[in-house]
Amino acid sequence: MAFSRVCIVGVGLLGGSIGLAVRARIEGARVVGYGHRQSTLDKALECGAIDEAFTDAKLAVKNCDLVVLCTPVGLLEKMVDEIALALMPGAIVTDVGSTKRTIVAAGEAKLTKQIHFVGSHPMAGSEKRGVEFARTDLFENATCILTPTERTNVNALEKVEQFWSSLGMRTLRLSPTEHDQFLADISHLPHVIAAALVGIQQEGAIGLAGKGFMDSTRIAGGDGALWRDILLDNADNMRASITRITSELAKLQSLLSRDKSAELEKWLNDAAARREQLHRSKLKEINSD
Repeated sequence: MAFSRVCIVGVGLLGGSIGLAVRARIEGARVVGYGHRQSTLDKALECGAIDEAFTDAKLAVKNCDLVVLCTPVGLLEKMVDEIALALMPGAIVTDVGSTKRTIVAAGEAKLTKQIHFVGSHPMAGSEKRGVEFARTDLFENATCILTPTERTNVNALEKVEQFWSSLGMRTLRLSPTEHDQFLADISHLPHVIAAALVGIQQEGAIGLAGKGFMDSTRIAGGDGALWRDILLDNADNMRASITRITSELAKLQSLLSRDKSAELEKWLNDAAARREQLHRSKLKEINSD
């Protein structure tokens, strides 16, 4: 592995899981953690997610050949500003943000020519927060999206791909624009729909909720501030996604009559078939690894 000293900026669920995975899978790599709360860093040290802890970001990234930004989307650009001049020549910076256009543009604009930025989005996580929920196997068989541009250093891109692969992930490449368009539909919209489902429940109905409802709305338990930043950073694509789902629900509404029962059944069966196709595809990916 090309990296010997890895700094994790933000040691929560994702950052802690990266640290655990690096220490378990990459021989000789030392993991440095940065956080603004000493209590969080103490937990990370105790559970073995990091080898060293710093509350000063500039000191944390010093002499690190890979820096992984694991702060909320709304803080990523600020963190790039903070560490830019403390990074050693040849260092590579990546991130785990759920939106990519803003952070990739910031990384490419604010870092010196000797520092390489590669956008990453590991598609793994949980509605839970905190390093106490970190898992060594969180990234196993999951997908990591890399978002290179024409300015991305090819060698740095390949090293970051190798890094995520070493943690058990499959990697693919999308442009930052493609990433944000696709993730609006496949990730961000499902979250707000889950939140809306919870929000519309009448007081007398919520007590009747069973496993299906709880499964469907699990992701609504995510942190509001974190998701606020994601939605605002991807607001243009979210508006388009909301327009499409509103259109689909209007179509469903038009089918809710006895004389259109056949069309209603087909609408439901088409969705079920597509869901089954997706399930089989995911199983094939896992079994092929």
